[in-house]
This record gives sequence, structure tokens and C-alpha cells, in this order.
Amino acid sequence: MASGGGLNPNRAGHRCAHASSLGVSDIDWAAPWLADWRGVGESIARQVAAGVPQPEALNAAGRAPVRFVPQADLPEGQAYEDFIFAMGQVPTREGLHDFFNALCWMHFPLAKKRLNQLQAREIARAGVGQVRGPVRDAATVFDENALLIQPSDALWAALTEHRWLDAFGGLRSEWAHTRLWAFGHAALEKAVQPYKSITVHLWRVPQDVAQPDLDAWLARDLTPEKLAHKPFSPLPLLGVPGWWHANEDLTFYADASVFRPRRAPRLPEKPYASPEIMPTA
Repeated sequence: MASGGGLNPNRAGHRCAHASSLGVSDIDWAAPWLADWRGVGESIARQVAAGVPQPEALNAAGRAPVRFVPQADLPEGQAYEDFIFAMGQVPTREGLHDFFNALCWMHFPLAKKRLNQLQAREIARAGVGQVRGPVRDAATVFDENALLIQPSDALWAALTEHRWLDAFGGLRSEWAHTRLWAFGHAALEKAVQPYKSITVHLWRVPQDVAQPDLDAWLARDLTPEKLAHKPFSPLPLLGVPGWWHANEDLTFYADASVFRPRRAPRLPEKPYASPEIMPTA
């Protein structure tokens, strides 16, 4: 999530800045991570590329529970999430970041409303400070960067333990029947110009959740308690088998600067770890 000009990204009225200068005409709708989004998004993108203002083209689709309005409609000093909650309107800039955000409202209307409710509730409780609290922080990470995954227990364990060669080598055949759903709009914006280190945050979907029930399940699953514990697991996006030709060679995963080992948990320091307060014999 990029912010420009040294501004505090948590202050009222401030939003994530555009991460790139690319536009909707640069989207490759054949990209595998956009498979679920193409049917709705491609025709809207054509309208925007032809000169229709982005909010107008998005509203014409009639698929979201909110209306998309120009960025100028967001009053100075009012938090973005609070405005959406109060008005049912999403301030929308031209460009990829807000375009993908709007498409997510169309694909996951219940989950997006839930995230907005959580954000607004936290703002009402704690205000907009220099640092987000744990729930707002995790909700933002999810909104910007989540990738939903429905894996087997073995594959999930390999991914969360960063056993990359197991996840993408030994268990590679499992990916053919592991369902993935894009969600995070900032990650999708980055993926318009793919590079190896784009990393998403996995959120596990149980095996018994069917596709038609996904949005409703996700809205229920996004609880403050769960978000506060940040149950995410990182995944370099282009590592998904079938999503990038270079990963057919397993040496692709040997790059430890991208496919990083799992950090060892930090042990709490004993109060006498400092030599000045070592216990006497």
C-alpha cells in the first residue's frame, strides 16, 4: 500500500495512492488470477478506456450494493471508510487501484460491506490516529492484499510453514483442484505488470464452503477477533502452479529473497537477561 508525499495514511480523508501509472487498457484479462473477474470487468474497462468516467461506467454495471462517486465527493477531513458507511457511496479515482476495488464490491458485496462496517466501527471507537489498531490494520491488509484459498490440510501446512518445495513440488498435483479467489485490489493492481516478489496474504476457506456460499461465509468469518490475530499466510503470487510459466522449473522457488523461510518465533526475554540484573548465586 503506497502513500505519497509523506502523508499519514491513517488520517481522515487520506487514501492509498496509486501504485502505478498504468491504466485499465493495460489489463491482460487472460491472466489466470483474473479468471473470475473477466466476465464483469472487461466490458467496464473498455468503457473507461473509451473515455467514460470511471464512476459512471462502474455504476452502469449495476452490480454493487454501493454507488461509486468521484473522489471530490469525499469531504475534507472525513475518513474514507466512514464516508462509505454513512453514505453508501465509494469515492472513486480514475485508475487501476479504485477500478479493482469497485470490481471487488461487485464480486464480494457482503464481505466488502462487512469490512467497511468493521473499519467504521473502529473509527467510531478509537478515532483516526497515527497508528491503526489491530483490527483496522488487519482489515486493511485483507482488503488490499487477500487471496482466498481452499486447500487440503497437507497443502495448507506446507504453505504456512513455508515449506515451499513441498507446497509447489511434492504437492504440486494438488493445485489442479485447489480453488483460489482473488480479493485484494492492491495486489491485483500490482499484477497488471507482474514481477516475482508480488506477495499476497492467504485466507483459508474450509473445504465444505461451496462457491455460491463463499461471499456470505466470508462476511461471517471476518470477525474482529479473528482479524486481530492476523491469520494470514504469505504467498508469492507468481508461485501458483499454472499462473506463471517460469515456475514450471522448480528452481524458481529457490530464490530465498522471495520464497523466504519462516521466521523463528521470538522467545520472550527473561527479566535478568541483562548482565546488570543477573540473579546472584
